[in-house]
Amino acid sequence: MRSVHTRVGRHGLRRAALAGASLLALTAGALAQQSTRLDEIAVEGSGGNATAGRALPGPRGPAAAPLRENPLGPVDGYVATRSVSATKTNTPLLETPQSVTVIGRKQIEAQGAQTLTQATQYTAGIYSGTFGPDQRQDYFTLRGFVASDYGIYKDGLQMLNYGFGTMKIETYGLERIEVIRGPAATLFGAGNPGGMVNQITKRPTTTAFGEVEVGGGSFGQVYGAFDVGGPADESGHLFYRLTGIGRMGGTQVDGADADRAYIAPAFTWRPDAGTSLTVLTSYQRDSSAVTANFLPYLGTVRPNVSGLRIDRSLNVGDPRINTFQREQAYAGYEFEHAIDATWTVRQNLRYSFSDAIQNSYIGQIGYTDADQRPLLGTQTQLGRYQFNFSDKVNLFQVDNQAEARFSDGLFLHDVLFGVDYKNYTLHDNQGSIFPGPSLNLLNPVYGIVTGRPLPYQVNVNRFDQLGLYVQDQIKLTDRLTLVGGLRQDFAQSDVDTKLNPLGSTSRKDQALTGRIALLYNFDPGIAPYVSYSTSFQPQIGLDALTLQSLKPDRGEQVEVGVKVEPLGENYSFTFAAFDLVRDNAPFPVVADIPPFFGSTQLGTVRSRGVEAQFAANLFDGLNVVAAFTHYDLEYIKVNDPRLIQLLGKTPTNVPETLASIFADYTIPTGDLRGFGFGGGVRYVGRSFANQLNSLQVPEYVLFDATVHYNWGNNWRAAITAANIGDRRFVSSCQSANSCFYGEARRVIASVNYRW
Repeated sequence: MRSVHTRVGRHGLRRAALAGASLLALTAGALAQQSTRLDEIAVEGSGGNATAGRALPGPRGPAAAPLRENPLGPVDGYVATRSVSATKTNTPLLETPQSVTVIGRKQIEAQGAQTLTQATQYTAGIYSGTFGPDQRQDYFTLRGFVASDYGIYKDGLQMLNYGFGTMKIETYGLERIEVIRGPAATLFGAGNPGGMVNQITKRPTTTAFGEVEVGGGSFGQVYGAFDVGGPADESGHLFYRLTGIGRMGGTQVDGADADRAYIAPAFTWRPDAGTSLTVLTSYQRDSSAVTANFLPYLGTVRPNVSGLRIDRSLNVGDPRINTFQREQAYAGYEFEHAIDATWTVRQNLRYSFSDAIQNSYIGQIGYTDADQRPLLGTQTQLGRYQFNFSDKVNLFQVDNQAEARFSDGLFLHDVLFGVDYKNYTLHDNQGSIFPGPSLNLLNPVYGIVTGRPLPYQVNVNRFDQLGLYVQDQIKLTDRLTLVGGLRQDFAQSDVDTKLNPLGSTSRKDQALTGRIALLYNFDPGIAPYVSYSTSFQPQIGLDALTLQSLKPDRGEQVEVGVKVEPLGENYSFTFAAFDLVRDNAPFPVVADIPPFFGSTQLGTVRSRGVEAQFAANLFDGLNVVAAFTHYDLEYIKVNDPRLIQLLGKTPTNVPETLASIFADYTIPTGDLRGFGFGGGVRYVGRSFANQLNSLQVPEYVLFDATVHYNWGNNWRAAITAANIGDRRFVSSCQSANSCFYGEARRVIASVNYRW
């Protein structure tokens, strides 16, 4: 149901959320998002950063079972066995009827990944680096749909990257990354139907440990990092962790630096065996520039009329004003209390803040002469405009849960009840000077500053969402599991247009979403499954073409798959086939007058495809991960008859075939004990550069490599190289005037000491 309403409703929604949260708190105590089953206690895997100490488990109930992997802690090599992201309960992956990939700390380190984009490049279903090595945000698509706006989560709570109000997590502060493919709205209530990426941060440990690391490499980058933690008292009730890193240096774009400072204090209080409170905080400051240059198709993917290809390192902006700065902070907690052998209650709460500014020249309008006439010399003149923004984000979220595990006499149940609420505010100020000074691609002249851009948009975007959900994981037999869930969402979105008060809009939406799935576990560790799920994502802001509030994004998916995880074999394989339809998907608008950035909703897109993921610790010292993805993506319905030519076409920016493999081997015995090496291959298929699919971005293949040496019990030295052949490629194009070079060769050397 959709309707326009006054802002009185938003305050009522907020009061309802607080009342709901208070009621649950009074009847069931405080709650927390991440879950630990009452009959399990978890420890780190032996292959995942063993020197980091034992990851602190959640409360242990009266019926505790043998030690198992902590779904919030390190992964054993490359093979995870449990996850909390897909079901919000501590469930084995072999019993989860959804396509899930877990990337552990050891894999992140082996690949030298310094960003979320880099860490997910060997994962099925996800295309990372859509806009190249952008320092401002991690961009990626899941099952063909942009997921970097509503699909990035941190510790189970959404990060919400809307417009230029973005947040970006430091990868050194992560313990694991979980990629969930397909709709997750039943539990999370937000995010597009392609899936979500949940980043799980490092947490306090039960044993004392520490590490320091220094490194540096390409483009003059240097960094220093530390990570320490352990018990904070002698009674065994308080534990802490402190993680930090500082980076500075350049990027593959001349004159564009990328500096960062990050600090993350955390502590856990365990007053008794059934109760825990973990406080997670962090502060991050980024000082960088625009490195995702918006360049024309002719001059990047293909030569322009004079045979020119634009230099990959060219600063299309201006070193004097090509600036991007952001401060962001997170403060929250996870509380869990086991009431008895049946009931556990939790609460996961976080406040997030981001304050970012940018002032730069953007080359998004192509050549000054669209015909690039050589006699006029316009084939080397790139048109630019000056653009700045100042965006502040405030985001409050709370997720309340109550979990009950019981038998009704016939079946075993794991029932999860939840109430969650989010309140989001974005102060969005944008300005432009159009056109700005053009740039000679062969002889760039910098230092021409035309003045301060005039504001064309001063908006305040507000968004509230209240969700009520229930999920039941039912053991129909020892082998057959039925998972069902329903969620009711109430959302409201307001846009105050300060420069044009008559243009302010407000709307509220509500929807019921659900999922139902069946999974059967065979003895050898083979589990086929089938699932049906729907999604609902209220949109924030205005349609850039209609100037009306964006409609909610809705999705529907059928998925069948099989999981293979033989007991004691230490490998896992997942295959999935899916049919996913997304209605009212937002797509970027590229106009020739301000605003240059915005979204519109063209119609309905279908994504059909297959995915396969393999991860293995094949034998002592050898770890392997491989992935394959192929899907067909096309418009099947348009909202405007004038767009009829889009039917059957594929949206831009999206390769439809991906394949990769990465292996790393460390010699376990002998004179060369501790020496290791590895490498990977990444294949990315073709994509399209315009909506009519007449311009193609070609396929490419990249090679990565790593060499490392561990000596003693404490020291490790490593060199990692991504795109070791320094292949020049275009990662994608948004339009004929907005193409993006991919990451150049990146070599990082590091020395690490652990105790």
